Amino acid sequence: MSLDVEKIRKDFPILHRPVRNKELVYLDNAATTLKPNIVGQIVSDHYLLGASNIHRGVHYYSEKATDEYEGVRDQIKVFIGAKKRNEIIFTTGTTHSVNLLAHILENTKICKGDEILISEMEHHSNIIPWQMLCQRNGAVLKVIPINDDGEIEIEQYKKLLSNKTKLVSVVHVSNSLGSINPIKQMCSLAHEAGALMMVDAAQAVAHIEIDVQNLDVDFLAFSGHKIYGPTGIGVLYGKEALLEELPPFFGGGDMIEKVTFEGSTYAGLPHKFEAGTPPIASVLGLGGALSYVGDLGLKAIEGHEHEVLAYGTQKLLEIEGLRIIGTSKNKTSIISFVLGDVHPHDIGTLVDQDGVAIRVGHHCTQPVMNRFKVPATARASVSIYNRKQDFDVLANSLRKTLEFFR
Repeated sequence: MSLDVEKIRKDFPILHRPVRNKELVYLDNAATTLKPNIVGQIVSDHYLLGASNIHRGVHYYSEKATDEYEGVRDQIKVFIGAKKRNEIIFTTGTTHSVNLLAHILENTKICKGDEILISEMEHHSNIIPWQMLCQRNGAVLKVIPINDDGEIEIEQYKKLLSNKTKLVSVVHVSNSLGSINPIKQMCSLAHEAGALMMVDAAQAVAHIEIDVQNLDVDFLAFSGHKIYGPTGIGVLYGKEALLEELPPFFGGGDMIEKVTFEGSTYAGLPHKFEAGTPPIASVLGLGGALSYVGDLGLKAIEGHEHEVLAYGTQKLLEIEGLRIIGTSKNKTSIISFVLGDVHPHDIGTLVDQDGVAIRVGHHCTQPVMNRFKVPATARASVSIYNRKQDFDVLANSLRKTLEFFR
């Protein structure tokens, strides 16, 4: 089954608004995806036609909002292949999820002298929370190297694993290289060493199928805005038995069972990790986005994006002086590149004049830039509404950029 891209494009209003009197060519999907009409409608309807709080009320609109909100939890369970709905915890995004996990694992599963492994390609959000944990309690952070193609060095990973390793936390798809990591293999190796496995799926969730039970990961996180949903909403998945053991981090409403001044007891899963009024409209919008993706089918999405990515890679490599950073044999959705000695910020500014939106900078992966000895890259990232001709426009604009600097 192939995607009807022109039909899909009609669902995204921003694609039909000119930019600098040019048609918008949106290739900044790794930063955030555009939103289809259905997501905007759902969010608007909640605020304008049913903005009630959840879990607390017995009136019609509160019960309706509660049912819809909890229904999204069921959707996510199915979407990522979780075993139980109470393994799905709502957060504000992947960064929040990783920070929450770092705090609840500290001094419970990760103590002084224990080791945490992350990879050289991690987003800052999967580096800094673990650094901070290590600074607080004396755990040790170790880094799995990557090769010149931007792939995990599995043999080095095996050597780093030991009985001191308590957690491995790696990205599923690199946001700056596009590399798809061998998560199932890495998870099996981590478990053999007695370690837990956490996966940052922020960049993977919209592009490849995820089945947490098949992968056997212990924890996984993603953000709604990377999969056509609203900002400010994310998910932390965790195996039920592990989540039951771990303490809550945020205190307040909705995460309690009984409160007295002498002491309090906490609600069961997933609510003990969801203190306070949640971003209800954003959760509902995420549900709409997941339905939209489900109707298209991730297999069809993968096929379309692979085809566009292959075409785009070929077109860009025809440009004199262009070098792609991240050439893994198994990659998706992302082409990061440098263009001679033209600074990426200049590239981004000039292609914008032709209506082309790309990302430039270090992409919150400064260690990756250090690894490849570049200050920054330009990044074109594809999605369901991108066409091959989008890369024709980008390639022509890049040639104009080269001429400008000559």
